This record gives sequence, C-alpha cells and structure tokens, in this order.
Amino acid sequence: MARVIIWAVALWLGLNATGFAENRVALVIGNGGYLSVNGLTNPANDAKLMAVALGGLGFKVTLVVDGDILQMSAAVTAFGSALRDAGPEATGLFYYAGHGVQSFGHNYLLPVDAKLSNAADLGLVAVDAESVLRQMFSAHNRTNIVILDACRNNPFVNVRDLGDNGLAEMSAPTGTFLSYATAPGAVALDGADGDSPFTKALAAKMATPGLAIEQVFKEVRVAVLDATHGKQTPWDTSSLTTDFAFAPAADTSAGDEAALWAAINASHDPVQIMLFLRAYPASAHMTEARALLAAAMQKEVAPAAPPAKVAAAAGPAEVAAFGAAEASGTLAGYQDFLAQYPDSPFVEAVSAEIAALNATAARAAAPPVVAPDPAAARPEGAIDPVMAAQIEAQSIRFAAPLTAGTPDIAGKAIQDLIKASPLFPPFEGVPDEVWKGKKCSDCHKWTQPALCDQGKFYVKDDTFAALTNQHPLGGAFRLTLRTWATQGCK
Repeated sequence: MARVIIWAVALWLGLNATGFAENRVALVIGNGGYLSVNGLTNPANDAKLMAVALGGLGFKVTLVVDGDILQMSAAVTAFGSALRDAGPEATGLFYYAGHGVQSFGHNYLLPVDAKLSNAADLGLVAVDAESVLRQMFSAHNRTNIVILDACRNNPFVNVRDLGDNGLAEMSAPTGTFLSYATAPGAVALDGADGDSPFTKALAAKMATPGLAIEQVFKEVRVAVLDATHGKQTPWDTSSLTTDFAFAPAADTSAGDEAALWAAINASHDPVQIMLFLRAYPASAHMTEARALLAAAMQKEVAPAAPPAKVAAAAGPAEVAAFGAAEASGTLAGYQDFLAQYPDSPFVEAVSAEIAALNATAARAAAPPVVAPDPAAARPEGAIDPVMAAQIEAQSIRFAAPLTAGTPDIAGKAIQDLIKASPLFPPFEGVPDEVWKGKKCSDCHKWTQPALCDQGKFYVKDDTFAALTNQHPLGGAFRLTLRTWATQGCK
C-alpha cells in the first residue's frame, strides 16, 4: 500500500503569515515508492525538505508523500479550494518531485500506483499537470508558482506515444511562474546524496532575504550546473506581473544587528525571529532569540485547536514540545522530542530536521573536495572495482544463491533478499522503531518482473551514480540487480 503523509507545516511550526504581505498556500508532493515501475530514491526527502523550507517562509503547506491517484487528485482539489479561500492577494505554490511523463505535448505526474499499457489511458491513471494550473487559475489570485522536479527518464519505455525523456514546456495563465528541474525534453538527475541537486539548491536559495524570485531561480540554475558538471540546466518561464520574494528583505531601516534585534524583541513576531536567527547565526542574542521564539510559538499554538486528525494524536503539551524543539534548532532538541513522543504525528517533520542537521554537520566536517574531471571520474563511494568485476562476471538467477558481492548479500538469492529486513534506515535520522525489524516487502511489491524493470533502469549510464548509494538490503544490491537485468532477468 502506498504510504501517504499529509500535514500542515504552518501548524507544526506554530507560525502564521503575519511576516508576509499576502496569504501563502502550498501543496508539496514527493513520490518515490512506485509499485509497478522503477522507484526513485530522493523524492520523499526532497518533498520534506521543500515543505520545511516553505513552512519557514510563511506558507501553509500540505505535504503528500507516496500518494496514489486518489490521494493526489484529492490533494490537488483541496489545494485549489484553499487557494480560492485565501483571497485575490494570495500566493499559491505547487511542488512535485517524482516520475513525470509527456504525451502529445501534455505533462502527467505519476502516482505510486500508476500502471500503463497505452498512452491514451494517462488521464485515468496519472494527474495532468495542467489540472493544477486550472485550479490556480480558478482562484484568480495574484501570484502562482509551479515547480516540477519530475524530469527523470520515462519509466514506461515500452508504451508508444510517450515522450522519450523529460517534460514538455507548458503555457500558464498570467501571474504564473513555472520552473522545471531541467530544460523541457531533457532529463534531471535524482541525486546521489539524499536530495536532488535542483531541490537542494532551491531550498537554500529561496531563504535569501529580499531576493526576487527570478534571481532565486537564476542562482539555482548556476548551482545545479556546477553540481552536475553542466549535465543539467534548470529552466523557468514567467508571466508574473508583480514582484515576488520568498523571504522578506532585511530591515535596513534598523541600521545594524542591535537595532534590528531591538525591533524584533519588541514585536515578538515568530517569523521575524526565525529570519533573524538565519541572518545572524553567530549573534550574541542567539540564546535569547531562541527562547523568545519558543515563547512566541507556544502563544501562537495554545489558543487554537488543531485540526481533528492532529488533535486526536497530539495534545497541547506535545505541540508545545515540538515548538520548543524547533526553537532550539539542535540535534539534541529534536532527539529529545522523539524520545518523549515516538508516535507523534510530527515524527516525519522531526526526522527531516534531524537528517538536515546531520547532513549539515557532515558537510562542515568534511575536508574540501576538488572536483575531478567528470569524464574520467568514478562516482564517490563506488564499490571496490575488483568486487564490482566479480559481481558482473557471475551468472545470476532470481532463485539461485549469489556467488559474489558484499557479505550482506553473497550466498543469498534475490528472491530471499527482498523478503529480508533492512540493515540500516532508508535515510539518516529515521527513528529505529520506524524501520528496525520491518520487512522491505511491507512497503514494496517486489515481484520478479518489477525487480527486472528496476534492474533495467540501473543499466542506463546516467543512473550509474545511484549504484554507489548504500542500499538498505546491502551495499551491492543495486549493482547485482543491474547485472541480473543485463543477463535477461532469469
């Protein structure tokens, strides 16, 4: 069964949009756990990263992870309704990461349960990207933003009348900014370190105070070109008629940090406090600002009753505890929250924060890396070449024990490995109770034909970097599937 998570980021951040001139509404979808086509490693992480970033920028965010066709369609409909209720000055934002295909110039976003044998059925099994634009147009609001990190290879290679790769360029109503992870018709990379290069760059750049949206995406384009050695060029088109910035400009009238802090300390505005913490991470007021943020968040959350689904699982003390963890901004703060509330509806959000903090710490501790020549370089973290050669030289059968590979897979058959428990969490920071002792087959319908399709996906040259990622079933499992596919998946 597809796993779906839907929650309002504005609620668990304990913020409102008072720091911004307009109401902000966002729908964020990340699909990676596909049941009938090759899965994608990063969309769930990308969507969580984007949801957290947008929540901190005043958006009321609905997040859907691994949604099926009914869940995606319902979320798009609810998004349109919320945007219409937000008023003519509102800003709407739609973000999607996952598989997307084009047919006859139309783009379709694939739910995790999508199956397709004829392109004519796309409208029945997938979400037409233009249906999102129609929902936005119906709101008659001032500014709309559509971000598609969905330009991976076509997963239905045997279906006629589908574009080979990427998405088609769309026409949008006036007042819309359209962004693609790569140029129309081209392919974007899924990323080899937990997030796609496009989404990682976007989450970082959009927090720049006062930076116009056009400049944000220009800087994202430069960052992605650099990260992919020129292999991926983000693309955007705009019909905006007004200026827009994700983060408000710094308060230059305050003159300096001390004056700005005095103004914020007087206002107790949680959004402005968060922006101050980002702008002045080494400030002498850091401890005081975090305490002020915690108090402001508790004040925001306490009077309002959370939605019924959240109220059933999280009381005021739990919401306040999450606000305190968010205000601390520390790994220990989030870990303490998980220890106290292991079954909280905020676990996904806290796990995403922990993963981001761990990744930041790892990058800070790592020595500077000089990028090698991309034409000659082997991806960082690649398995030992001798072992890789041994894996590729063996004769692999679905039901026969493997004769080569890392100790965690050697001597076991593929049909047995897929029924095993993961050796480590799917991404850093996931609580032990979420993955330990679970079976991968609980989340994936891994039949022999489905695994064969995934192995064929790994055969493609532009996905080789994914083979170097550690797989929860064993470090060499991806390369084993790739070799098995080249031998006919017997």
